[in-house]
Amino acid sequence: MPSTHRYRRDAGRPVAKPGTFLKAKVPVRTFADWEDVGPGYMELDLVAHCGETTAGEYLHTLNAVDVATSWCEPRAILNRSQHAVTAAIDRIQERLPFPLRGIDSDNDSAFLNAHLSRYCREEEIEFTRSRPYTKNDQAHVEGRNWSVVRQLVGYRRYESQAALDLLEAIYADWRLVVNYFQPVRKLSVKEREGDVRPGSDAVPAGARLPRHSRGQEGGGRGDVQEAEPGGAEATDRGEPTGPGEVAAVTCVLGHRSRLR
Repeated sequence: MPSTHRYRRDAGRPVAKPGTFLKAKVPVRTFADWEDVGPGYMELDLVAHCGETTAGEYLHTLNAVDVATSWCEPRAILNRSQHAVTAAIDRIQERLPFPLRGIDSDNDSAFLNAHLSRYCREEEIEFTRSRPYTKNDQAHVEGRNWSVVRQLVGYRRYESQAALDLLEAIYADWRLVVNYFQPVRKLSVKEREGDVRPGSDAVPAGARLPRHSRGQEGGGRGDVQEAEPGGAEATDRGEPTGPGEVAAVTCVLGHRSRLR
């Protein structure tokens, strides 16, 4: 006997896209919501090292930029899986000179997933996201994706474990150059005399770290004391010693020649 209606295989199944319900639980933070925040609130983004095709798996750089100080922490990861991204954030915590209080990402499924959401709850980290297709909401990290990652690594495809290890070695030295020796211009004051005339200063991110936060709560995890860049002693995080910038840049260039 012929059926009088068409059977629906998807009957009873949720029609929402994966991650939609989780996205609704993660609050939106716009570019206007970053005023008067202290160190520890970071914007996150992934930079793909896929070359000319996105087929298969390839390396990514997880770039994290602190909104208040412009402190930048790039980490290389083997792929964009939930586990790889969360593990990289955990490693970033161990290097930070201040506690990680909040992260802000785009709407990528590499961030908006149950694994990272659970991690943030356990670590008491505030988790927010930008508006879809609105890059201005993540202006801090978008700008550093170019100046810190792309200008150093380029656009070639990398996918091997050997490339991952080498890129991590490069970033271990490069982060010192970026955070202690490269000035970053940030808005400091706004003076209104008819039109708004913003004032700005240009100093390295390390110079913006408040004294009272150094060594408190262990930097990122509470067990590392902050050292003066270029000083006679180095901390466990590998702060620059001796010649400082010259030594760090030499290491970066040596590693990069092997990567290419």
